[in-house]
Amino acid sequence: MAKSMEEWLDTDVAELEKLPVDELGSVFFFRDPMRSNHIDNEHFYSPADGTILYQKYIEDPNAPIVEVKGKKYTLKDVMGDKDYDQPSLVVGIFMSFYDVHINRIPYGGHITWKPLDSIESMNKPMLALEKDILNAAINPKHMIDYLKNNERMFNKIYSPRLDYTYYLIQIADEDVDVIAHFIHDQNSLVSQNDRFSLIRWGSQVDLVLPLDKRYNFELIHSDTTHVEAGVDKLIKLIYK
Repeated sequence: MAKSMEEWLDTDVAELEKLPVDELGSVFFFRDPMRSNHIDNEHFYSPADGTILYQKYIEDPNAPIVEVKGKKYTLKDVMGDKDYDQPSLVVGIFMSFYDVHINRIPYGGHITWKPLDSIESMNKPMLALEKDILNAAINPKHMIDYLKNNERMFNKIYSPRLDYTYYLIQIADEDVDVIAHFIHDQNSLVSQNDRFSLIRWGSQVDLVLPLDKRYNFELIHSDTTHVEAGVDKLIKLIYK
């Protein structure tokens, strides 16, 4: 369930820190806890366990989601598409070493996906940001390099119920072994909160909701809240 960063550090992380590092890395990291599949047509659920880094309504696709010393992370960077120009709500969730790394579907529909290569020859590390989170003090300068450069998996989900398309962008860490989809057929039907992927040894998931004149999207949690996939509602869908 959703917790403030401080509460999560004092409870979940404090308990997990008692385990040996090799057990955390080789066994507990790959845990896949049983969770109920909620069907809630008025909410998008969290796609990942982790800490909310940012939640922004971006009207101008060239406006920064994160900016450090003039270096910008924009919607076009998120999507890996220099032509993407749809005003959108973007929510970034960072998965730490202590989080479950199974990703889930925020709202049911048909899923297609494709891998996007890194901008440079090697992925940038995310360890500095993870240390920030574990110290309860996030510094944007530790985000910008990996957000701009690292390889990602582009997932597009079309919801027939809403006649609406949204996106999940999985971003790989330096040490990522693979972004492993559980669904092999393109355009497969997926239900809300279904397990659809595992990111081994990392990383981050961005939920992108193009703004639509038929709907309003109302944020439920504040930045730095720790959420769980398939458990916590992230965005309330309001019909205009």
